[in-house]
Amino acid sequence: MKKPAPPRPQHKARTVAPRSAPARSAPQAPPAVAIGARLRHARLVKALLIKDLAARVGVSISLISKYENNKLLPPLTVLHALVTALDTNIGALFDPDWTGLDHVARAGTRPRIVAAGVGDAEGVTLERLVPHGRGHLLQGNIHIVAPGGGSMGPMRHEGDEVGYVLEGRLELRIGDANHELGPGDSFAFPSNLEHTYRNPGTVVTRVVWINTPPTF
Repeated sequence: MKKPAPPRPQHKARTVAPRSAPARSAPQAPPAVAIGARLRHARLVKALLIKDLAARVGVSISLISKYENNKLLPPLTVLHALVTALDTNIGALFDPDWTGLDHVARAGTRPRIVAAGVGDAEGVTLERLVPHGRGHLLQGNIHIVAPGGGSMGPMRHEGDEVGYVLEGRLELRIGDANHELGPGDSFAFPSNLEHTYRNPGTVVTRVVWINTPPTF
């Protein structure tokens, strides 16, 4: 009788680890626009001397000179007073070359407006959602507010505004009423009511903020 053949060795199945997708680096935001030359041009178009603009805005001549020479960033309230005195708006001052012709702005490509704080306080960064240009009825930004930062004073102007807190905390004062807001909270009010805001928390606050008409 033939001897039975020895059993064949069994091979273990090889486990192939799935390939991990290459890590995508977070898009980097473009640098803030230096507005000194544009600010000076807008002043000259209005035929104003530095002292005239300083008087209208309520700041010193030396501060206007520093703003125009990119030696200092104005706080948001001063920036708003500057564009009001010059009959322009913040969008035109910061990003006149961003036309938004494709109707879509990818992450990391939107222009940013950086406003200074006062003293040791942080200011606020505005990431543009709606490009500046004729025909736009809305103005939209993501307000990125560092802990302790904010508008650095009250503002009032033409129009209406609405906002939605994406993350962080926001202390919003409208008229005589103070409101503490958190993620998911929203607000709406006429812009001619005096308003100011700040981040009272310890992490960055981000707020989608829409104005109409785009006078801000």
